[in-house]
Amino acid sequence: MPQDTVPGNIDSLKQVLAIKANDEKALKHLYQNNYPTVERYVLNNNGTGDEAKDIFQEAFISLWRNIQLDKFQPQREASLDAYLFRIAKNKWMDHLRSNKRYRKNSIAGIERLEETSKQLGKEEEDYLEKVKLHYAYLGAPCKDVLYRFYFLKQSMMQIAEFFSWTEATAKNNKYRCLQKLRNMVLTKKKR
Repeated sequence: MPQDTVPGNIDSLKQVLAIKANDEKALKHLYQNNYPTVERYVLNNNGTGDEAKDIFQEAFISLWRNIQLDKFQPQREASLDAYLFRIAKNKWMDHLRSNKRYRKNSIAGIERLEETSKQLGKEEEDYLEKVKLHYAYLGAPCKDVLYRFYFLKQSMMQIAEFFSWTEATAKNNKYRCLQKLRNMVLTKKKR
């Protein structure tokens, strides 16, 4: 495709071919014409400007990759823009669902720790308070892994299936998360 062709004046098939050839103008046109729509969607659905940028970048890269791998063929004129928006929308929904799940499990895990602390002596209670405090500062995936293992009593196989990991990966991640929590508690304890 010649570099002086204006991407806005070409049909979807030619635009796909230009993107497949990494034509800078076609990529820039696609980006500039679609970002505002995605940004508006994310902002109207409890998102921030930074989250909109991240989601759009991920969607844009997914679209580009699918075009490169011939996984996308336009059906009509507007299908490329609609496809990009659908990818971004799905990524945003996944993002919202995962954040909601992590917050819910984090709160439930802390409530369970509070119930347990009522049955312990003073020294154990102090230690458990430190664990609760640091558990709240663990990253969302670690909180979810530990919550599922210790509070929901899920097996490594169930945790692996939930996260689409192998069982060995689930074990390693659980171990790393537990070590991270222990180190946080012990580091604060020594001070």
